[in-house]
Amino acid sequence: MRIFLDTANIDQIKQGVKLGVVSGVTTNPTLVSKEGHKDYKAVVKEICSIVPGPVSAEVVVEGTQAMLEQARQIATWASNVVIKIPSTVDGLEVTSQLARENIKVNMTLCFSLNQALLGALAGATYISPFVGRLDDVGHDGMELVKDIVDVFKKYDNLTTEVLAASIRHPLHCVSAAKAGAHIATVPYKVLLQMMKHPLTDIGVERFLADWKSVSGDK
Repeated sequence: MRIFLDTANIDQIKQGVKLGVVSGVTTNPTLVSKEGHKDYKAVVKEICSIVPGPVSAEVVVEGTQAMLEQARQIATWASNVVIKIPSTVDGLEVTSQLARENIKVNMTLCFSLNQALLGALAGATYISPFVGRLDDVGHDGMELVKDIVDVFKKYDNLTTEVLAASIRHPLHCVSAAKAGAHIATVPYKVLLQMMKHPLTDIGVERFLADWKSVSGDK
């Protein structure tokens, strides 16, 4: 399993990569705007220069031709950029065409196994079920992740990786790992929470106190 950051915060991305556990990023214009940036292209290119793995950047137009044109433009920004395409009928057509052009697609806003299956058959590199948003409307988002993983495992022709998105808390990450998701994309805050445990903090404090008692340090 791999961890991506879901953000447009450059400092957070640099720190995540420095920690040695972040291998990709997912971002979109909303996240870019939230950080106060004005130039979407410049931010995506900078992120791509920092991260060793895939960086998913979203198209922001509708209609197959418009999405294709914008996707092709975004694909020229960096060699590791991946195009986020919505799980719609138009998105399916766009995904299929981009796959034929060897442009990697992250089919996003996935809320059903049917959408995931069709996205994989269209050639998406990644499919992104949105766990938190499903939970918000009374569905079990992680159950969808498990269902997609289980179905994909049954067929050799389905090589699309499952990217658990809309992660809200560390337990989501644990559940995604248990479900067999290839990737979880998480906010930076959740990444830090994953490493925190009160017993670890207590243990460190005790070790330091014991060290002072035997080392003569005051």
